[in-house]
Amino acid sequence: MQNLFQPEAVAEVTERIEKLQPTTQRQWGKMEVAQMMAHCSATLDVASGRVVLPRMLLGRILGPFVRPVFTNDKPFSRNGPTHKHFVIADKRDFAKEQEQLKIRVRQFHEGGEAQCTKHPHSFFGPITSQEWATGMYKHLDHHLRQFGV
Repeated sequence: MQNLFQPEAVAEVTERIEKLQPTTQRQWGKMEVAQMMAHCSATLDVASGRVVLPRMLLGRILGPFVRPVFTNDKPFSRNGPTHKHFVIADKRDFAKEQEQLKIRVRQFHEGGEAQCTKHPHSFFGPITSQEWATGMYKHLDHHLRQFGV
């Protein structure tokens, strides 16, 4: 599985983000394209330590058992649950969110392992910087496929 510490993965994801248009339609789920990009930026804020979320009780119990879903080669399933912090329900500006997401991807990549959060994932618990980088790539890939790019 690719990860966001790899320059080729960042280039691929950025190219796919640039293919999105304000009229790009989702293939599943509820978010519009600008909301999806805001959602992905918010997850990168957590992975980079700009936002710290508390551990979830259910995650403390189940997280260690399902942690591989975050980093294995199997794509995320459609319509999975979303942490309430990452639900974007308001209208968003497409151009702003597209630029913000590209910035967040680049910042995560350039920060590397040293700038990756040391805080545990709110559901999966303690994970390595490499696992964060893989999980964030996998998450972006999931949502970019959601919008056909």
